[in-house]
Amino acid sequence: MSSAAFADRHIGPSSDDVTHILRTLGVNSLDELIDQAVPSSIRHDKPLELDAALSETEALDRLHQLAERNQVFTSLIGQGYYGTHTPGVILRNVMESPAWYTAYTPYQPEISQGRLEALLNFQTMICDLVGLDIANASMLDEATAAAEAMTLCRRSTKHDGTVFFVDAECHPQTIAVVTTRAEALGIAIVVGDPLTEYSPAESFGVLVQHPGASGILRDLRSVVDAAHAVGALAVAATDLLACCLIVPPGELGVDAAVGSAQRFGVPMGFGGPHAGFLATRDAHKRSLPGRLVGVSVDAAGRPAYRLALQTREQHIRREKATSNICTAQVLLAVMASMYAVYHGPDGLRTIAERTYGHTCDLARRLAAGGYTVANDTWFDTLTVSAPGRAAELHRRAAERRINLRPVDDDTVGLSLDETTSHSTLVTICETFGVEPDWSSDTPVAEGFPARERRTSDFLTHPVFHRYHSETEMLRYLRRLADRDVALDRAMIPLGSCTMKLNATTEMEPVTWPAFAQIHPFAPLDQAQGYLELIHDLEADLAEITGYDAVSLQPNAGSQGELAGLLAIAKYHQSRGEPDRDLCLIPSSAHGTNAASAVMAGMRVVVVACDDAGNVDIDDLRAKAAEHRDDLAALMVTYPSTHGVFEAGITEICDIIHEHGGQVYVDGANLNALVGVARPGWFGGDVSHLNLHKTFCIPHGGGGPGVGPVALRDHLARFLPNHPLVPEAGPETGPGPISAAPWGSAGILPISWAYAKMMGPDGLRRATEVAIASANYIATRLSGHFPVLYTGEHGRVAHECIVDLRPLAKTTGIGADDVAKRLVDYGFHAPTLSFPVAGTLMIEPTESESLAELDRFCDAMIAIKGEIDRVAAGEWPADDSPLRHAPHTAEDLLTAEWTRPYTREEGAYPLDALRRDKYWPPVSRIDGGYGDRNLMCACPPPEAFE
Repeated sequence: MSSAAFADRHIGPSSDDVTHILRTLGVNSLDELIDQAVPSSIRHDKPLELDAALSETEALDRLHQLAERNQVFTSLIGQGYYGTHTPGVILRNVMESPAWYTAYTPYQPEISQGRLEALLNFQTMICDLVGLDIANASMLDEATAAAEAMTLCRRSTKHDGTVFFVDAECHPQTIAVVTTRAEALGIAIVVGDPLTEYSPAESFGVLVQHPGASGILRDLRSVVDAAHAVGALAVAATDLLACCLIVPPGELGVDAAVGSAQRFGVPMGFGGPHAGFLATRDAHKRSLPGRLVGVSVDAAGRPAYRLALQTREQHIRREKATSNICTAQVLLAVMASMYAVYHGPDGLRTIAERTYGHTCDLARRLAAGGYTVANDTWFDTLTVSAPGRAAELHRRAAERRINLRPVDDDTVGLSLDETTSHSTLVTICETFGVEPDWSSDTPVAEGFPARERRTSDFLTHPVFHRYHSETEMLRYLRRLADRDVALDRAMIPLGSCTMKLNATTEMEPVTWPAFAQIHPFAPLDQAQGYLELIHDLEADLAEITGYDAVSLQPNAGSQGELAGLLAIAKYHQSRGEPDRDLCLIPSSAHGTNAASAVMAGMRVVVVACDDAGNVDIDDLRAKAAEHRDDLAALMVTYPSTHGVFEAGITEICDIIHEHGGQVYVDGANLNALVGVARPGWFGGDVSHLNLHKTFCIPHGGGGPGVGPVALRDHLARFLPNHPLVPEAGPETGPGPISAAPWGSAGILPISWAYAKMMGPDGLRRATEVAIASANYIATRLSGHFPVLYTGEHGRVAHECIVDLRPLAKTTGIGADDVAKRLVDYGFHAPTLSFPVAGTLMIEPTESESLAELDRFCDAMIAIKGEIDRVAAGEWPADDSPLRHAPHTAEDLLTAEWTRPYTREEGAYPLDALRRDKYWPPVSRIDGGYGDRNLMCACPPPEAFE
């Protein structure tokens, strides 16, 4: 490759560095290493049939051409998606800042205090605006949040009904996603008017929309009271901006509220990513799915933030998990929370009053022009009766570059928003042929009665009052970012999470208006560039994986898993075998696998693994035979979660197929396969792919993610579809998995650019170098820590697991101590105690340089030396730098120092750290205290005194 190739910029080790790595491994070439690591039975020599690699300049030129094929209209479609202004200080210093978008999920809270504070702000914002006690740290979108609320209701009530009642005023995509989820779980959905058609005796829960999709604002207290009278629960889907003016759902008595924070400064992006939310009452906090940020204390008693309660419960509780959610929408939740911090309650009220005022003014003018507004109450949305004229009005609006909401031949809808201006109102009046008559003294119409106006305060915490100048906001964002370790600071060696370079060129198009400001339900002739990019990426992913069809709708890996399993279930049903509902899952699998299988209506049976970490083929064969008549699928991660290429994978696939099942290959570890092996060719029937891992979409502190599903021809007709956009999937699909037709389409340019700039050769080399780097780390560390699993020839795949259990047994120093001590060396810890308790799983990825690999290995080896000093009796385990880690500057600068090691040994275990030191803001956090004393909203300032 020439020095100008993008692959040379992406792949960290140079050619000389690769030679050094290979020499250390005792092989002569990458090909020789791949021969040893990857079983010959699955390797293929056929080159990827992809376009030749583009340079960065060529890729941006091509993306500009695609963007020019999109048309940015003023979209008044609404339905949960609205125009919004992203404050420049947030756009530049959050959305476009690698300090925020390259951060990982805050499972190591000591080095995540900045993003955790931002998420606590988000939770506080949600709780205050909707009037409920507790909120999680963001869902994937409003529709999936509603589906999660449905299952929360089912878990949290003793009502024995099997029906979930859904308000006909809910957004249509919400109704569709809830229906998709409910069918798999055996829940009956009844859609209707809750004020007249709701039957509490039959329904364990009811979902209402407040305000409704038509714009109507109803007094729903009677519905809530009726539900509670029989022990059922009530959920409201709501709008955060409306909650600034109207009585919030919590004050109506509902048990939970869901919605989207998109209109708080997050671009529409053709559907996402956007932070959804789910809030509930304190009584249901232990049933709340997703991530929950709480306040605890560190070892010195300082307040500190951490993920609380059911954190990663899908990995811990597996098939008993309340949800399969793993990826959230953290980056977008941070943006929305900072929007609220920047504007404060007064600023939000002003935006809401202006939006409401414009709507009232427009309603008056339309009524004066002879139109009937079908909804007699509103906040920002009007449904206008125009008998026989809807098509004409849509045409007239399009001529003025405006999109109205289709309703039927006689009705159109429109929703105003923060971006609506006087000129927008004039253009709307022209569209309807109404004289604006701006000089009229006619009183402005009121959209809702005074009794429905909010009187309670919100966003009273000082954080929402301090940072309204750009200077202060800028410094606040910088202060928070400085508390964290993200990929812009150091390697994040998390096994199974593939924290690799998110190149600036890949990121750049995301904020271009032609990609960012398209409504997901805009007419498709306005999104031709998007559609070409989407179809391009689908074709590339199909070629890379060896499958025949791909859907980009799932907006997280967990959603991709669900989509793939639903496809399998629908396939069996289409063949007259609906009883095939059992899923075999190896004991080493990601916990999301088991949780997803249960959500898809399947039973789970666990298959044992042998001492080498491979699937126990004898156990698999026995269980496949035992369940020959009800076997639906096997879910297997390849390479395995243990970090090895199992030689028996083709035999495993054959066994399942022989017994009538389908093979689901979890694509979490695809970074070890691209260009080397294809799941669709070695026996897989379906996979989900984590674009936020292998294909460079940033983790953003725990999201956004994209988890497309890829599958073979016989399953293609069961890909997700969408009721509002038939082009998004086959008519025979199970329904939508996500709210938007193509999920988080706004970040697909990232993966498109990565694939196009790497090209077929660069993609293969990335895989080879990722495997080489993992084996290099395994080799360097093997003399100090046992490497738990290897393949047939002693090689690992793209990650390795080092075993701390023997040292813990002899010294008392365990994996958690090593993880925390790595902070003092300036590193994020590897994956802790997964998939094996007491171990660290390390994945370097291909984008880390040899120097950074060595820096990490040097740190681990130095830590082993510290453990040896504990073993020798020089330091007691409980009073060692490992047990006290991480060390804050405050801890080290106390007047009295009584520990058996020096301050320098605590702060600067390696000389290189003297020149470039990350100082953690808190010391080790007491997780148990945080769960016992749960606080999930901003604590008062006095807490930090």
